[in-house]
Amino acid sequence: SALSFQVLLKSDAPTGDVLLDETLRHIKAMESAETVQTWIELLTGETWNPFKLQYQLRNVRERIAKALVEKGILTTEKQNFLLFDMTTHPVSNATEKQRLVKKLQESMLERWVNDPHRMDRRTLALLVLAHSSDVLENVFASLADDRYDVAMNRTKDLLDMDPEVEAAKARGAEMIWAVLAAFNK
Repeated sequence: SALSFQVLLKSDAPTGDVLLDETLRHIKAMESAETVQTWIELLTGETWNPFKLQYQLRNVRERIAKALVEKGILTTEKQNFLLFDMTTHPVSNATEKQRLVKKLQESMLERWVNDPHRMDRRTLALLVLAHSSDVLENVFASLADDRYDVAMNRTKDLLDMDPEVEAAKARGAEMIWAVLAAFNK
């Protein structure tokens, strides 16, 4: 099953991204092959397994936010919530956000291929992650009602597909379906 897919390291060549390279080192150092579900828990810092704590990525959200601030995508602000101040990271580069929104909108409308296995893998992964982050509806919110309905229905049909079946047919995108299965669990 897609939930039991094990993550096997094909290459430990550095990517140039600090978090990705740290992830590769953890996968390489793990003595046994672990499932996609286990790695999601480890890499998001949501595992309580005391024997695997050394494979966790530390402060993932903060580090991702910091990297996006450094790239000029986000900015850093302090917001006051009655009794405490909280650091937030609003979008500062609306152009980049709009580029991603447009890419997803077009993939479900003008460039719709009606077959997830013919979709661009990065776009499919972005769609799965937007869905899993509960921001997919916002992506289509600016569309006219009829186009919104088409995009949402196509998205729903795609995301309601059986990840087990699709992973078996994926040829290179198995990991995306395994991640969807893990998030749908």
